[in-house]
Amino acid sequence: MILKNKITGSRQAWSGSKLTLTSLALSTLLVTGIQAQTQAQDAPFTKPSWWFGAAAGANFNFYNGSTQQLNAQLTPPVAFHEGNGIGLFAAPLIEYRRPESRWGLMLQTGYDSRRGTFDQQITPCDCPVDLSTKLSYITVEPSLRFAPFKASGFYLTGGPRLAFNVKKEFRYELGVNPAYPDQEKNPVVNGDLSNVKQTLLSMQVGAGYDIPLNSQDNRNQLVLSPFVTYQPYFGQSPRSLETMTVNTLRVGAALKFGRGKPNTPVAASDVQFSVNSPTNIAKDRRVRETFPLRNYVFFNLGSTAIPGRYVLLEKSQVNDFKEDQLEVFTPKTLAGRSDREMTVYYNVLNILGDRLGRDSSATITLVGSSENGPQEGKVMAETVKSYLVNTFGIEASRITVEGRNKPKLPSEQPGGTKELELLREGDRRVSIESNSQALLMEFQSGPEAALKPVEIIAIQEAPLDSYITFTVAGSDKAYTSWSMEITDDKGTVKYFGPFMQDSVRMPGTSILGDRPKGTYLVTMLGTKEDGTVEKKVATVDMVLWTPAKDEEGQRYSVLYEFNDSKAISTYEKYLTEIVTPKIPQGGKVIIHGHTDIIGDGTSNRNLSLARASDVKRIIESSLAKAGRKDVTFEVQGFGEEQELAPFNNTFPEERFYNRTVLIDIIPGK
Repeated sequence: MILKNKITGSRQAWSGSKLTLTSLALSTLLVTGIQAQTQAQDAPFTKPSWWFGAAAGANFNFYNGSTQQLNAQLTPPVAFHEGNGIGLFAAPLIEYRRPESRWGLMLQTGYDSRRGTFDQQITPCDCPVDLSTKLSYITVEPSLRFAPFKASGFYLTGGPRLAFNVKKEFRYELGVNPAYPDQEKNPVVNGDLSNVKQTLLSMQVGAGYDIPLNSQDNRNQLVLSPFVTYQPYFGQSPRSLETMTVNTLRVGAALKFGRGKPNTPVAASDVQFSVNSPTNIAKDRRVRETFPLRNYVFFNLGSTAIPGRYVLLEKSQVNDFKEDQLEVFTPKTLAGRSDREMTVYYNVLNILGDRLGRDSSATITLVGSSENGPQEGKVMAETVKSYLVNTFGIEASRITVEGRNKPKLPSEQPGGTKELELLREGDRRVSIESNSQALLMEFQSGPEAALKPVEIIAIQEAPLDSYITFTVAGSDKAYTSWSMEITDDKGTVKYFGPFMQDSVRMPGTSILGDRPKGTYLVTMLGTKEDGTVEKKVATVDMVLWTPAKDEEGQRYSVLYEFNDSKAISTYEKYLTEIVTPKIPQGGKVIIHGHTDIIGDGTSNRNLSLARASDVKRIIESSLAKAGRKDVTFEVQGFGEEQELAPFNNTFPEERFYNRTVLIDIIPGK
């Protein structure tokens, strides 16, 4: 009876110690965690992102359940239930956490002892019996690291634990009945537990606190991190028989080494952040667009048939065809961007057939170009001719066909090595040539002259003058990227970015939505090379505005061949005599240059800006000759930026139409 009371008292004392250890460890870390750990902003080196080191500690192991069959040779007369013990934990570690982030990753792989001694039991013969184990593992513990207090060294961890058994020893000792102390003692039995699982998959959660051991003025940083982790019994049943489980409370410390980078912050004055918003943000506008008609029909590689994306009519539909009602004759598939304009282009053969039918004196030459040789190019041209003759009844003698290896203005240049597939897709085409001015664009002539444009009326959502410009001057030198948080007066935040360029434009409706007006706080977040983030703020007022029903914008386009910025001379008369007279008093002209996706992004942006600037120069010069100074201009070069491109870049015709300068004429307010 005295012996049983002793066992119970020992168990209660250890349980109390377990609670005390847990409470003390967690309380200490939480108290230190809420203390701010300051970092000098002007320190010569940043905090490291990578840390390497070693962790060591004590595993306080708590056994529960029951075990009796130790191995095939030994099964004690009684089962063992609860136990406890202290084992060693030692492991190298790797840690990654960006200085500005609360999140990080940790990995520890090392030796993990689950040593423990079970509570003494009494056999039916009143003999005391003892059992202890030296279960040990190689443990792999990846963890997610989270620092809830940004300016503190306190952090939380959690993740899986993968353990591989390396030791399964036990020590068993059967004592003698205290009533017969002269009995011969039984020998101690040492052996290995049977049915020990070779691999365990469980979990672990914990907390720690980083204590710097040297000044941040040193590039090499040393940190001491006391920690505590808890590994519950889930998944920690060491054996495949009986019910023995183990909970572990680990208390220890890690020593971590990291190397910072030179801290070369950009002074706040070196980067200028500004927001330019129009006084009234137009939700949409009725636009009369003069849409140029490319004189090309593109063919798929390996085929001489007109692609299915072009609208091909039955002979019975010809009398109902009108180029000002093209929405009736839509292609089978559209890419989803500027569908109205691409519907116009994909009817190019029908528009041509209709115009040839109305002007019996007009003649054309179809020049087919194929990478497989002139003969296949001629077959492609004959396919187009056959459609015009058989469907629209055009006399065959009015259509001449030719075949070439390459078109007269090829996209693929000699010696080219990059993006050849896209270039060759653009060169596999039938060009429509004519000397009949009734078929051609005003003031155009020659084999590559565009066809007479088609005028369409559409509702333009988020017109260009409704765009808001965000400028971060100097961002290319100061930041690796920047983004924005835009907060309305109700605290709702929208996120945009990351961006690489100095200036970004977006429709005001993307921020306002359906709200009639709002005041917004714009926070620019610039990420520096060392990972630190610089903030700049601006306030902007926005007002949504619906133009009058009778207000109508106008849009014109200038098209370019591949990599060509000098062809603007062919449009000079068109810009001077057709476009400029349409600009109303006090109007605004928005000129945007675009390119396709072929080539270098920076070069394309420069090319698009050069094209747009040439257009502005011609229009501005024409206005000056007329004595007009009442027009304002906005000029942008967007290059290949796909979010702002007029069309997609899936098919060659889309890429050809993206080589453009758009001219939007906005009435004066």
